[in-house]
Amino acid sequence: MSSSTPDKAITAAVITVSDSCAGGERTDLSGPAVTEALRKANFSVIGTEIVPDEQPAIQNALAYWAQEARFVVTTGGTGIATRDVTPEATLAVCDRLLEGVAERMRLEGTKKTPFAALSRGVCGLRGKSIILNLPGSPTAAVESLHAVIELIPHAVQLLAGHTSHDSAGSESH
Repeated sequence: MSSSTPDKAITAAVITVSDSCAGGERTDLSGPAVTEALRKANFSVIGTEIVPDEQPAIQNALAYWAQEARFVVTTGGTGIATRDVTPEATLAVCDRLLEGVAERMRLEGTKKTPFAALSRGVCGLRGKSIILNLPGSPTAAVESLHAVIELIPHAVQLLAGHTSHDSAGSESH
């Protein structure tokens, strides 16, 4: 992590969005993979949840975890299938968007597969928390997270009010 890493681990929560996992028909592999990647990057994962592909359920989970954690990550529901509504749920609960974060994930993803361009995942802010949508595939979710994880500590600091420029010349936007 960068020099802007706070002394205390950033709290995170992982929400898996999947009808089949929520219904017990399939084992969630993406949520645990993302949780492990966050822990390896020194985030403190304080909660996980599995919800169905239902916009109200996703919105409720996002709103709850955004009060508890500074970084809320979803996995699943970001494609173009009819039931893929995670971006809509995220947009409904966010105050502002961080378009560049989602753009960076897609840019990095297209280096491995052209299908990454079909992801509709977004990144936004709710209060002092960042909400990030990742794809549902365990591999794609972890790769997408790795594409942007170095940005999160600095973004969390900015949201916490630490907006001064450091002596190395990095900018706070």
